[in-house]
Amino acid sequence: MQTEKVIDHIVNWLKDYATKANIDGFVVGISGGIDSAVTSTLCAKTGLNVLCVEMPIHQAQSQVTRAQEHISQLKERFNKVSDTQVDLTPVFEEFKNSVPKSDSDTRLNLSLANTRARLRMTTLYYLAGLHGYLVAGTGNKVEDFGVGFYTKYGDGGVDISPIADLLKSEVYELARILEVPDSIQVATPTDGLFGDSRSDEDQIGASYDELEWAMKMKDLGKKNEDFSGREQEVFKIYSRLNTVNQHKMIPIPVCEIPVNLI
Repeated sequence: MQTEKVIDHIVNWLKDYATKANIDGFVVGISGGIDSAVTSTLCAKTGLNVLCVEMPIHQAQSQVTRAQEHISQLKERFNKVSDTQVDLTPVFEEFKNSVPKSDSDTRLNLSLANTRARLRMTTLYYLAGLHGYLVAGTGNKVEDFGVGFYTKYGDGGVDISPIADLLKSEVYELARILEVPDSIQVATPTDGLFGDSRSDEDQIGASYDELEWAMKMKDLGKKNEDFSGREQEVFKIYSRLNTVNQHKMIPIPVCEIPVNLI
């Protein structure tokens, strides 16, 4: 990959889109992870305003520290970067106390994890509305179009997606050139939605490198029986998630009324 040219292409795309929309800034949720760090840096390089938003909900201190380190660095490098923190923990707790519970711990925990992401999306759009900015998404290609590893109408609810055509490994390549803090580049990827130390790999059952391999094999038309051992296991994981999460990747189904009934 011609990394520096890719960076220039994305930055120009962002600036052109915002200019045509008569918008002079972006809102980016900062998690302390690689994707949000790269996205916010790309937005900052446009020379337009960038509002970095921390939205902790029972967040691990390590994630908070990395997010703050990145924001501080970004503000030093770019004079149109600002930041704010919105502590959503009380809101999340009030929500939990106001809704019915479930007999299934698995469903309850997943539903609450997705609720965290949706509270953050609501916050980003509130701030975007106040400033007249665009919400920039932080999803990469593996998450958005491979396994659907994001929350529908949560972190999937955005105005533009600058890195959604980049594999996770390519995001790391950009991070090195963009001088994203080392602490973020070496951190284990996690969505931080469960309030514990589980990583993305713990949840998915495969690493991003493995998922990228499976994504390529799927595109080549390979099937389960073409593999064995760990490769077959990873391919099955990818294929299953790609299938069950199609509802996130395709337009909302619309019941079209036949002309003869209108």
